Amino acid sequence: MSDDTTRYERLEARYRNGDISRRTFLRLLGTAGAAVGLVGGPLGLMSGDAWAEVKQVRYDGWGGVVEKAFEKDVFKPFTQKTGVNVVTGTFSSGDEFLTRVKASSPGDYNIFHASGVFDYARYINLGWGVKLDESKIPNLKLVMTSLETPLRKVSKGSLSAVPYDYGSTGIGYNKNKISEDEIKAKGAKILIDAKYKKKIGGWTDWRTRVWYAALQTGQNPNDIKDMKAVWDAVRKNRDLVLKYWHSGAELMSLLANDEIWVTEAWSGRVAALQQQGHPIGFYNPPQVFSWQECMFVLKGSPLGPCEELLNFMLKPEVQIEVAKGQNYAPALDPTKYDLPKAVRDLPTFDPTGTLKGYTFADPDYWNGHEQAWSQKFEQIKAGY
Repeated sequence: MSDDTTRYERLEARYRNGDISRRTFLRLLGTAGAAVGLVGGPLGLMSGDAWAEVKQVRYDGWGGVVEKAFEKDVFKPFTQKTGVNVVTGTFSSGDEFLTRVKASSPGDYNIFHASGVFDYARYINLGWGVKLDESKIPNLKLVMTSLETPLRKVSKGSLSAVPYDYGSTGIGYNKNKISEDEIKAKGAKILIDAKYKKKIGGWTDWRTRVWYAALQTGQNPNDIKDMKAVWDAVRKNRDLVLKYWHSGAELMSLLANDEIWVTEAWSGRVAALQQQGHPIGFYNPPQVFSWQECMFVLKGSPLGPCEELLNFMLKPEVQIEVAKGQNYAPALDPTKYDLPKAVRDLPTFDPTGTLKGYTFADPDYWNGHEQAWSQKFEQIKAGY
């Protein structure tokens, strides 16, 4: 028996006895694995009993009403059923979370609420993906094929995530200040209308800023021809906004407190405001920024517990309760499962399950411009 194998066995014993946390165990295990090679050495022994002992999974998401829905309808009942604890964290943007993951060790983060196929593609391309055992996730069969197909295309047939919901970044507006007719007539251009200076809000996300500027200049967001016009529109919007918001909770606060009258807005957050009695309308302009969200499993995660959690999350009764809690349409195929009226009435719900007519960001196009366009937006935001 080699010294490295003995070292591994001592390390595993400490983990089983509860002397060290899972995070510390994985980090020290990585050192042991590096000493003997990742294939065939002590690390390979981890695939069996040791992983079976994992009693904790970390989940990171968007916070606010979304996380409240997950905590109530997913994590607590899952822990009660399986004994696996779900530790949660939040982030305000996909870019922020990616920065954290890049600075982490495999296993520090497990499952996160990814937004858009472009998020899925960049994690796969950076080598952070896994190959899920779909036989361990039987409820995946109830998910819309139209949501699965784009993910499988990126990861060459397999999945590192399961689709979970979809929605749009449309326009939220105060119906006491702006009429439905005006919104429909102006569409995306209302966000660069000087009439509403300092009553306009905007998400501090470079993709959203570029997407809406493309709409404001009459261009296809997935095939922009005139970037000068786009950046001019971004600057015009910047000069009119009261502030850029950083989270769904901040978006809701700005609209609810009458600080802003119009902004890009997430469909589910506007639905929540409407349920609370606020006079907030919602409009999807042509080529609205549509998106799907998925539950992505990161490299180094305990796959067994993660797959069990994903399958639990995809149970129809769980998806329905989460959909009602977070106000985003679930990934359940409405042609395979009869969804209640509360779900069918959600903004952007597609009764056909095909998602035809929805405009999604092309992952190769947007990820290919990420560095240049994100930097340019930061410069403009700073006043240049």
